[in-house]
Parts: sequence; structure tokens; C-alpha cells
Amino acid sequence: MDKTIFTESHKDLVGRLIKARKQARLKQKDVAKKLGRTQSYLSKIEAGQRRIDLIQLKEFAAIYKKKLNFFIK
Repeated sequence: MDKTIFTESHKDLVGRLIKARKQARLKQKDVAKKLGRTQSYLSKIEAGQRRIDLIQLKEFAAIYKKKLNFFIK
């Protein structure tokens, strides 16, 4: 399994995260505040520069009011 963060699967996940945030009508700074993180942390995730784990994905799903399967291809 490829360990790089630049896989098609990772790009797809990032795209779904961005789509969910926009559908929730939230700005990066709003989401970052809810996560207790900085806006630059969220920016790096959405730019594909950081991986996220399942726990973080669950947090995003809760904030965006989406089921986990929305983010999984």
C-alpha cells in the first residue's frame, strides 16, 4: 500500500471534506475553532498536505452533519 498522501483516494477524501464544509456553509476558521485547531491546520488538510485519521474524520462528519460513508468512496 502506498504511504504517500498524494494518492487518488486521499485526493478524493479531501475533495469530499471541502464539499461537505461548503455545503454546511462554514469557513475554514469556523471549522478550525470547533476542532480546537488553527485555520492553517485545516488549510493543510484541505490542500492535501496532511493525512487525517478515522477519529478526525468522525469529528468532521459531526461538524458537517454528514454520515461517515459520505467521505468514503
